[in-house]
Amino acid sequence: MLLHIVARGRIGRGPEAELVSRYLDRVAWPTRVTELPDRGGRVPPPATSSVTIMLDEKGAALGSVAFAGRLGRWRDDGVREARFLIGAADGFDDEARRQADLLISFGAMTWPHMMARAMLAEQLWRATSIIAGHPYHREG
Repeated sequence: MLLHIVARGRIGRGPEAELVSRYLDRVAWPTRVTELPDRGGRVPPPATSSVTIMLDEKGAALGSVAFAGRLGRWRDDGVREARFLIGAADGFDDEARRQADLLISFGAMTWPHMMARAMLAEQLWRATSIIAGHPYHREG
């Protein structure tokens, strides 16, 4: 299953970009990052069988094991692409939220978009590690 991050804003070559690259390079599943301008630009069309996960302040705060469980179930159910949408500074409107299959949040605090991208990349690495039985994730 392709893990596809679709994010508003250009990350450039700063420390956030290094973190995103560091974690995504570790993921054994195929990954893609699509950057869109802050305004305008088109979200690429989804694969035939895909789920859309939106990072949103109104989303569920899933634990890492629960997040891994969702990814694993989607993969096992034949989903070809998991699309993770990261919005611009104003986030998403209600219509966009309704179109998502899942809304997730990294907590009640507001995070800069570039940090949210790095945090998502780390959670994708962590989730795929949990699914593979790798010892990276430790609970408790």
